[in-house]
Amino acid sequence: MSISRRTARSVRILGVASATAALALGVAGNAMACNISEFSAEAKCDGTKSVITVKDVDPSGVPAVVSVFLENNGADVKKIGEQEVKGSREGVTITFDEAWKPNAEYRIHVKAGNQVDEDIKPNLTTPATACKTETTPPATKTPKPSKKPSSSATPSATPSTSDSSTPPAASDNAPSPAVGESNLAETGANSNTGMIAGIAGGLVVIGGGAVFFGMRRRGASKAG
Repeated sequence: MSISRRTARSVRILGVASATAALALGVAGNAMACNISEFSAEAKCDGTKSVITVKDVDPSGVPAVVSVFLENNGADVKKIGEQEVKGSREGVTITFDEAWKPNAEYRIHVKAGNQVDEDIKPNLTTPATACKTETTPPATKTPKPSKKPSSSATPSATPSTSDSSTPPAASDNAPSPAVGESNLAETGANSNTGMIAGIAGGLVVIGGGAVFFGMRRRGASKAG
């Protein structure tokens, strides 16, 4: 059975169309596949805080795991952190809190299914200037109140007027003086008793002498 020229031509056209469609689908599939070029990293300041951000602009939205490592002389010093991101055409950004130092180097690795398993090239180098830290004003010291001595603990330096001018009152329980002593005290005899006794004795002697001489004169006058 022979194929007409018209049929052969139709088959040829159909084959070319199929190949073109397959090529277009392949290109579209590659365009929609996740690629490392769709990831970017940046070290910046979020206010006074230092952070590292990774942006994913994969329009297919393939879930990817992003890992960040601090580098030193081409070797990993420590792992800063790991997060999952699902990109979009507008881009999705994830943030790692890291107090980076100026001119430090970080390696960012991306693993997205079977499509991506590599680092963002080149490695991330931080800015030459660190983020500004917030300055805290010095605390104002409140002066402590001075301690005053207690009035009960400190004796009074100046005696009161009543204590210095008024003599202490005699106790009601003091013994009262004898009756004779009180009379002598009123007449003053208790102070001149010796002198009065001496005068009285002298008067007695004088009186006795006068009596003696009087009697002697009387006897002489009787004898004459």
